[in-house]
Amino acid sequence: MSESLQILPIKAVKLLALQGQGLLTDSFGKGKSGALSAIEHLGYIQIDTLAVIARAHHHTLQSRLPDYKEIYLSTLLENDRSIFEYWSHAASYLPMCDYRFSLPRKKIFSEGKSHWFAQDKKVMKYVLDRIKSEGPLLSKDFEFKRKDPSNWYEWKPAKKALEQLFMDGTLMVSGRKGFQKVYDLTERVLPSDVNTKMPSEKEYSEHLIRRAVEGNGVVEEKEISYLRSGLKDAINKSLVRLIKSGEFVEVLVEGCGSSKFITDKKQLESIGKLKPGSNIHFLSPFDNLVIQRKRLLRFFDFDYQIECYVPESKRKFGYFCLPVLYGSDFIGRFDPKADRVSKTFYVKSMYFEKDFKRDKKFNLQFAEKLKSFAEFNGCVNIVIDKAEGKWKKEMRGLLKKEF
Repeated sequence: MSESLQILPIKAVKLLALQGQGLLTDSFGKGKSGALSAIEHLGYIQIDTLAVIARAHHHTLQSRLPDYKEIYLSTLLENDRSIFEYWSHAASYLPMCDYRFSLPRKKIFSEGKSHWFAQDKKVMKYVLDRIKSEGPLLSKDFEFKRKDPSNWYEWKPAKKALEQLFMDGTLMVSGRKGFQKVYDLTERVLPSDVNTKMPSEKEYSEHLIRRAVEGNGVVEEKEISYLRSGLKDAINKSLVRLIKSGEFVEVLVEGCGSSKFITDKKQLESIGKLKPGSNIHFLSPFDNLVIQRKRLLRFFDFDYQIECYVPESKRKFGYFCLPVLYGSDFIGRFDPKADRVSKTFYVKSMYFEKDFKRDKKFNLQFAEKLKSFAEFNGCVNIVIDKAEGKWKKEMRGLLKKEF
């Protein structure tokens, strides 16, 4: 490895990250094919159950595909079978072309690892036999009475068994009803032409490295193995080999001291062509760009935490604040709420970063973006509650005048 490493300006690193994430330009095309391209490029889209606004998996795709519709994701999963549900660093939609790289984790569970709860082999056999004979089933198809009716977090035995069989690869999610998983036998869900060969440790680690660099531009070794236990040594060995071959390059980043980062020649050659632009994005708390909070702080100087898991008395910004990206900078955050009954989109609170100066151009763009985002969330009215007085007045005027 070279001792004389190129130092990348932090501005360039930010642009590479945004380009890799598909947030700098329209990178993925349109429609259902655009949604698939985005998932294949990013490697995963995190699934989340919170529905304060559109769920994270839809929100993340809409941030990159202005014409995105929720039907695209269900069609890709249930009809096209070009994506599948499984675990990345969290529950996610993954591209079917990467199916074989889910096998190492499945092997661990099939060899005895339990998923959250102790295994009940008898119940596992029971739910599996029913699915074999009856076809796809939901958790609710298995009767269960809670010991405590108020304990909604109590998982029934069949649900535990279904999830264990899902994690070990015996079952797959064939679709969703509402937001409930529909489980079926893997051989009845998985397309016949999918590669099911177990990757070697070398293949798996190299896959993770390439995905990380492609989607993020510049990465640190520990970011590649983020929440993937047992892979640190394999990733390190692969990095040494790939750097020696010349496929990947070690660099330093301005303001990050002696920490070494990984990129490739394609990324380095593209730096001079990238421009920040002036697009506004409201990102999900589970968006691929912001999910690694330390990286977000390090590169973008944006200190972010989702506060729905924080006691209400200790929240600074609100229950579900969304980071606001403007060009290549995070300039604020706001706490939203989509009331689907009244079709009203609430900005419960809006906070700007201290050094950000708003102008008429930004305000107009923000109003336009807020309108389109409200429509995506099924709302036709917008109410701004808590915000800096002058900006709140200006925004209300723009929303009324323009829309």
